[in-house]
Amino acid sequence: MSGEADPDRDLGSIAERCRAQGLRMTGPRRVITDVLDRAVDHPDVEELHRRVSEIEPRIALSTVYRTVRLLVEAGILERHQFIDGRARYENADHEHHDHLIDMTTGTVIEFRSPEIEELQARIAEGLGYRITGHRLQLFCVPLQARGRRRTVTKRG
Repeated sequence: MSGEADPDRDLGSIAERCRAQGLRMTGPRRVITDVLDRAVDHPDVEELHRRVSEIEPRIALSTVYRTVRLLVEAGILERHQFIDGRARYENADHEHHDHLIDMTTGTVIEFRSPEIEELQARIAEGLGYRITGHRLQLFCVPLQARGRRRTVTKRG
């Protein structure tokens, strides 16, 4: 799980969206938003602080917590809670996807399924509703031994 950039996910920087919403961009916030922009996984605040500290060791954990809370309240970050009970975060400006969580390792795998999306829309419509948003998390265990599993793109 590296924190390297995902070129397919560059849909506008977090810092730009902060400025567009009138949020003040301090030096620590710029570092934090830059690290979040480069994340391809779903870091919790402690992991985010570790990455931020590699760039600027003087940024306190409390500053990271406050910044993440502000970004969630502004709709710039999404908060997720998977199997380990810790809140994890990802950029809210992304193409819709769902999550499969490997219960044995905690690995989070992002996926897209047009069939699932169509089924959900049909169900909602059949019940007299239109979907305005949803989250799907599949909690799973591997069918086979780890060495024989099919390879997929993992983002944890």
